[in-house]
Amino acid sequence: YFCGEKNNGFDVLYHNMKHGQISTKELSDFIRERAIVEDTYAKSMTKLSRSASNFSQLGTFAPVWDVFKTSTDKLASCHLELVRKLQELIKEVQKYADEQAKAHKKTKEEVAATLEAVQNIQSISQALQKSKENYNAKTVEQERLRKEGATQKDVDKAGVKAKKATEVYRSYVEKYATAKAEFEQKMAETTQKFQDIEESHILHMKEIIQLYSQYIEETHVQIGVVHQEFVNNMENTTVESLIQKLAESKGTGKDRPGKTLRALLFTVYAHKPLKIHLSWVILCAALIFRQYSRGKVSDCCTSGYVIKHFCLEAGSLIHLKHAKDNSFYSSSDSDDDDEPRKFHVEIKPVQPNNGNHQTRSSIDELKASIGNITLSPSALVCPFVAFLFTLSETLILLFHCSNRLASNDLLSLDPFGPSMSSSTVPARPSTPLAAGTIVPPPRPSSRPKLPAGKLAGINEIVRPFSPPKTSNASPPPAAPLARAESSSSLSSNASLSAGNTPTVGISRGPSPITLASQDSLPIAVAFTESVNAYFKGADPAKCIVKITGDMTLSFPSGIIKIFTSNPSPAVLSFKLKNTNKLEQILPNQQILYSDPSQSDSSTKDFWLNMQNLTAYLRKASEQNPAASYYNVDILKYQVASNGIQSTPLNLAVYWKCSPGTTDLRVDYRYNPESMLSPSPLCNVQVLVPVDGGVTNMQSLPPAVWNSEQNKSLWKLSDISEKSENEGSGSLRAKFDLSEGPSNPATLAVQFLSEGSTLSGVDLELVGTGYRLSLVKKRFATGRYMADC
Repeated sequence: YFCGEKNNGFDVLYHNMKHGQISTKELSDFIRERAIVEDTYAKSMTKLSRSASNFSQLGTFAPVWDVFKTSTDKLASCHLELVRKLQELIKEVQKYADEQAKAHKKTKEEVAATLEAVQNIQSISQALQKSKENYNAKTVEQERLRKEGATQKDVDKAGVKAKKATEVYRSYVEKYATAKAEFEQKMAETTQKFQDIEESHILHMKEIIQLYSQYIEETHVQIGVVHQEFVNNMENTTVESLIQKLAESKGTGKDRPGKTLRALLFTVYAHKPLKIHLSWVILCAALIFRQYSRGKVSDCCTSGYVIKHFCLEAGSLIHLKHAKDNSFYSSSDSDDDDEPRKFHVEIKPVQPNNGNHQTRSSIDELKASIGNITLSPSALVCPFVAFLFTLSETLILLFHCSNRLASNDLLSLDPFGPSMSSSTVPARPSTPLAAGTIVPPPRPSSRPKLPAGKLAGINEIVRPFSPPKTSNASPPPAAPLARAESSSSLSSNASLSAGNTPTVGISRGPSPITLASQDSLPIAVAFTESVNAYFKGADPAKCIVKITGDMTLSFPSGIIKIFTSNPSPAVLSFKLKNTNKLEQILPNQQILYSDPSQSDSSTKDFWLNMQNLTAYLRKASEQNPAASYYNVDILKYQVASNGIQSTPLNLAVYWKCSPGTTDLRVDYRYNPESMLSPSPLCNVQVLVPVDGGVTNMQSLPPAVWNSEQNKSLWKLSDISEKSENEGSGSLRAKFDLSEGPSNPATLAVQFLSEGSTLSGVDLELVGTGYRLSLVKKRFATGRYMADC
């Protein structure tokens, strides 16, 4: 492209090289101007923040200005940080400009010979052209004289001139050929040198622009985080919290004018030590203070009025009544120090369980006893006392509704801890999911039978599992997203809980030692999910399900050197696919960014903060330098569940308890519809606590009895659609007892599945520079339990 008859290509290329220095200076000026703009903006934001500090601190709205000030200060810091980065970048540009000037000076010396060759061929070309014109003129003159019949003398004279012109022309042709060869050789070398210089210049300029772009992008992300924090803070700044702050800061006191409450003395007479439930204490206190706040006791509290509350607590019924036929306390308004009235507490032990009947304090009885207390409303009643009264009633009702569970959170139980009796089984309400029912499957024809009378305690019900019908009822409220806790092992094997981070290995790709920066860098991803479920009898509407998961990226150790040696490594971006089943995603905010305005529910785009990722990997390598790979927790998520339809293994449990024996049947069914790609359930284990003094156990299939823990354990082979009866079956056992009857307990199940997830979520890398060498998927049980 730079040849031509006038041979001006060298001059054009040389001046183009000099223009590179001008471009470098102009880029430096542009970045400097941008830094000035950002600095001016940051100072303006700081000034705005100071003005917010000077706004009125009076009134209920005053605390909101603190939110504005904090957010504005953080925005100013973001722009000041950008100014600092741009100033560092200007230094890099100036450093490059100095190196560029030195390189150009060196290049000028190297191409001096080419310049001489260019000037030489230009000079010879001009002389050659003149000699050619003179040769043509002399030759034509000689021919003209010959044709016109001129004298021989004139013809000979013209011939001598033509011969001389021919010799001069021939010599310049030879000189031109020599100069042309030298010119082409020198020009080829020089043009390649100029091209290398320009390529290096453009690449360096692009690297500077890439850093500039990266700094701008990081600032925008930081601004987005600050803005989101501002939005969250404003949402958290509720009307109630502002009113509360006003009350706390400007309040004039909580004590109402009037008499000081007299001390109340209670004497408790008990037949045996008594542990009273906290709700009863609150209730009694609320009742007494509420009555006291009225100034005098109402008529309903005279003539031997009895406050009667029943509670099945510590094996006793509690009756509170007056020791006299008078009021709770002296109704006199005088300030005398008469001894307060006393209460009498009678402790009546619960009647022993005869096997057919058990005395219980019903909720209706509780409501009736509370309802008998007539407390007319009064403007003098303290709101806090009213709150205590309401709270106590609520606690009592909740206590009786959940009297079989010490903790109200079902999925926080540890089924592999000490033996669980029926007193710890939840009776947790849930939103019905369907009108259908779940019933046991038909008994397989190939199932081996025990001799008559061995395991015939529970009658067979030949009904198939039925998936719940479609219902418009809303699913149970989702629990907050949390890491699945590891369950204790059923045996000496390691825990099967999905809470343990899997070991992610790289199956292919360059080794960490030979990994080079020009390679497509290999990474691995692991999706680990935990399914928590509670089955109540054979009713699918009572099934409670929570599914959580986490995503981990694994990096080879060799990638750390590449990241640290490159000031701006390629940004790792990915697309999370099939996210329509995820109802909550919690990214690692230190490393992972996303655009909150994304509207597509099936995919989510994310990208990593490469500086923070590099710092994290460097720290991990310092702590464990011998590791070949380093895992990074990227995000966690919660999967939307649809009750029993979301469980990979449906369960139904039946107990038949008598004083001498306990019969147990556990029906199970593999549910491939819960998985996007059905996969076998491996290492299936079923653990059932049985009390009542077990002396002998018969089971089918065979189970192991642990006499120390009073638990039976089944270990099953893989369960899948290819299993017998398409993964449906039953576990049966008969227990001989010495201290029966048994109390139906909660059984626990463990299993895991490799190669699939319940959510179907997947990952796709976006852009270049990285490749997926391994995608690992698995799910396992967290708290997976069933009651009869």
